[in-house]
Amino acid sequence: MPATATLDPALQVETPEGIEISLRPAGLAARGCAWLLDLLVRASVLYAIAILARLFGRPGGAFYLIAAFLIEWFYPVLFELLPRAATPGKRVLGLRVVMGNGLPVTVAASFSRNLLRAADFLPLGYAVGAACVLLRADFRRLGDIVADTLVVHVPRAATAQLPEGIEPLPPAIALDAEAQGALVRLALRARTINAERLDEVAALAAPACATGLPPGPELTRRVLGIGYWLVGGRNP
Repeated sequence: MPATATLDPALQVETPEGIEISLRPAGLAARGCAWLLDLLVRASVLYAIAILARLFGRPGGAFYLIAAFLIEWFYPVLFELLPRAATPGKRVLGLRVVMGNGLPVTVAASFSRNLLRAADFLPLGYAVGAACVLLRADFRRLGDIVADTLVVHVPRAATAQLPEGIEPLPPAIALDAEAQGALVRLALRARTINAERLDEVAALAAPACATGLPPGPELTRRVLGIGYWLVGGRNP
């Protein structure tokens, strides 16, 4: 295997629509740093809760235990199901969680991969998870294998692939995983599609965006803006 493939592996996956995209799985170092940052965030939140809980005696202790359980098991799920699909630690490292085919992570997959953190932790210090990551070309831990998920680097060049003048816009309504995936792929491929065809495709996606605009350049900019927002675009 060439050295470049080892140092910067990329996976070519095909979406259900037949579109081939490239994903860069995150290795052990990036994932480990993100985990440490998230550990610091969780510890800080629990410390603040502990201080408040002490003011309420035994009921406060019970509340602390419930909070600790919820934070330990649902902290990752909460952030993975948000549009950026990443915990604060992953966001700092430029990572996100996706399905194995590149689509946004589903609720079931997020729960599965995080419940299996208990198995990845065995026998101590995420030894099983680290071994899986090191032995696999796609850097999946046990939870990722079962849930068919990937932790990938967010493409930093994504903004350069969008037409000029596109501003990131949050969606006006909640979008399901399929709609999010379609908008992201459209935004990333916008420069490869001629203007007329781009307007046609954007018009097909408009109902999911609740724009209320007729087909045309303004609608296309709005649809691409939502796709840009979903991949983490920012105003310059």
